[in-house]
Amino acid sequence: MTEIPSYVIITPARNEAQFIELTLKSVIAQTIRPLKWVIVSDGSTDGTDEIVSKYSAQHGWIELIRMPERVERNFAGKVHAFDAGRIRVADADVSFGSEHFRHIVSKFADQPKLGVAGAPFREGTFQYDYRFTNIENVWGGCQFFRRECFEDIGGYIPLKGGSIDHIAVVSARMKGWKTRTFTETVSVHHRTMGTAQSGGLRAKFKYGAKDYFVGNHPIWELFRAAYQMKQRPFVVGGIALALGYFWPMIRRVPRRVSRELVEFTRHEQMRRLRGAVGSKLSLQGAGRSVGVNN
Repeated sequence: MTEIPSYVIITPARNEAQFIELTLKSVIAQTIRPLKWVIVSDGSTDGTDEIVSKYSAQHGWIELIRMPERVERNFAGKVHAFDAGRIRVADADVSFGSEHFRHIVSKFADQPKLGVAGAPFREGTFQYDYRFTNIENVWGGCQFFRRECFEDIGGYIPLKGGSIDHIAVVSARMKGWKTRTFTETVSVHHRTMGTAQSGGLRAKFKYGAKDYFVGNHPIWELFRAAYQMKQRPFVVGGIALALGYFWPMIRRVPRRVSRELVEFTRHEQMRRLRGAVGSKLSLQGAGRSVGVNN
């Protein structure tokens, strides 16, 4: 039987009193618990610290670190909170089954070049269909890093605009590590992405802007916007995403990542698009051949 590697968790949390107890209960219920779980309260003012303190008093492997209160909420603060604890796995608004960590951590023992791993997430009734989504992308709400990989990429980059998790995963692949989402287990994200600061169409617009800043190819983004038009909010969600991407592009706003990362990202995206289009054409050709033979 493969030996399960030991692991530690660091969770940045800012004003997560509404959901953090679900995360606490989920981790405590794991069949293989972490050696240590550091929860870094990033200036929380809503009772988050009190909830965590109650659980840390009952479980010696849970530790609370308090950081000074900040007026501004941004993703750079998330990185600084993470750095205060130094190794991170899960956000404070996520819950999961008791075998969740065992399943994912075991993959590192089986695959020596696996650098980043995770699982799909569900928000309400929404969940990505990984038949049509890149299995190499690892959602940032619950990322598992091999320590050597994390050190190799230099950790998370503190960017106020976000996408810190995405940049870390792409950087890992640039360094030759494998990244993978394992679909056999699912986590539940209780706060809809983007609603910590904004919601609805504004959140879609911000995601489009993030796509621009991490270097997404314009053609890729058009396909992404077309896909989003079929999701709620129908049509306008995709339009908001496209506007968010092309607005800074038109204004020639400088990107926040290296040219090498942009080139690597675009190469991956165009390769996937060519593969998807080629597969569709092959299927159509096979269908016509079957029709002729019949």
